[in-house]
Amino acid sequence: MTTSSPLPPPVVAAYHYCHSVAEQHARNFSYGARLVPAPKRRALTAVYAFARRVDDIGDGRLDPAAKEERLSATRALLERVRDGAVQQDDTDPVAVALGDAARRYPIPLGALDELIDGVLMDVRGHTYETWDDLRVYCTRVAGTIGRLSLGVFGVLPGAREAERAPEYADTLGLALQVTNILRDIREDAANGRVYLPAEDLRKFGCPEGPGLAGPGPESDFTGLIRFQVRRARELFAEGSRLLPMLDRRSGACVTTMAGIYHRLLDRIEADPRAVLRHRVTLPAGHKILVAARGLTGLDARRAARRERL
Repeated sequence: MTTSSPLPPPVVAAYHYCHSVAEQHARNFSYGARLVPAPKRRALTAVYAFARRVDDIGDGRLDPAAKEERLSATRALLERVRDGAVQQDDTDPVAVALGDAARRYPIPLGALDELIDGVLMDVRGHTYETWDDLRVYCTRVAGTIGRLSLGVFGVLPGAREAERAPEYADTLGLALQVTNILRDIREDAANGRVYLPAEDLRKFGCPEGPGLAGPGPESDFTGLIRFQVRRARELFAEGSRLLPMLDRRSGACVTTMAGIYHRLLDRIEADPRAVLRHRVTLPAGHKILVAARGLTGLDARRAARRERL
């Protein structure tokens, strides 16, 4: 696969469209993507734009049957991309960009099928009794993004345990998704969705349905959230084993994304009930500092030292 051939104008336009989607909807993603070379950045935005389309269908206001129909059509479009049947003059810019990216990088497009399966779980109203149940969902909607990104980044030649790179990329995706679930508890509950495992909610005396957005004084909501924060931190620690396998700029991209979410976890852990009052965010200045730290490669070197121990 080649990454160096020039881009025809229709493909350039398609990538510009995907870039605008990422800039509009994914600030955290954009901070990391800016750190990789332009060809990889374009490929990442194509993957993101397709994933965003799938998510938007799941989160939209259509009835479930209409959502399933849209997701089926999106899966058919993905099949066309996989078959190389999308031409440069196709009217769908996301398909054009993703098709070009897939020709240039070994992107595991089957992971986007898994993403569609995960969004179908939302559409069909799945609930989660245990962490193992929730892990299936998180793997489909977020672990897949880690593996897709790894297809763009690639692995350094001779990297130790390179065969486990997809596993670690998957685990980082899980860590990000658990953080998202904590950050979005109030919003999700308002939409009738509760992702935290029911066994964990019972353990801490918290409501198992939308009432989680307003737990009573008898609920140990703080304990529940800090328990989930520890789970996310363990996933981040495991997934960080990927960093020594990446080149410097790809590692900086991953470190920036992970660093932003680490700091969100810090804020949530310091004030767990904040997620009931508002969406916990990180100021832009903090994100810039995280990106600068990522470029130093410090976290990657620390991960490499842990691997040698």
